Amino acid sequence: QVQLVESGGGLVQPGGSLRLSCAASGFTFSRYAMSWYRQAPGKERELVARIPSATGSTNYADSVKERFTISRDNAKNTVYLQMTSLKPEDTAVYYCNGRLGFLTYWGQGTPVTVSS
Repeated sequence: QVQLVESGGGLVQPGGSLRLSCAASGFTFSRYAMSWYRQAPGKERELVARIPSATGSTNYADSVKERFTISRDNAKNTVYLQMTSLKPEDTAVYYCNGRLGFLTYWGQGTPVTVSS
């Protein structure tokens, strides 16, 4: 059974930091490109960051460059999103995604609220 379980979301003040984690099971994690998406209320889901399965460049949305860092630990089947200098506009539900060709898996999401 494929599972992607996100954790680490919560309420944080503007300028603060959070680290999201996504634990994967049920598939060969190391072969999958992993991504974080987010969806704010009333908006479409958007790609935040992607990390390839092997060597290669990570990709970030322009709105999070220099503030967010995606990383993965294949030994732990986990992908992370380190978020710093958080802004109110970063408020959204954050989803983990794994993709290999036409195969794609989603987590249930973890909410992040940036507010004073």
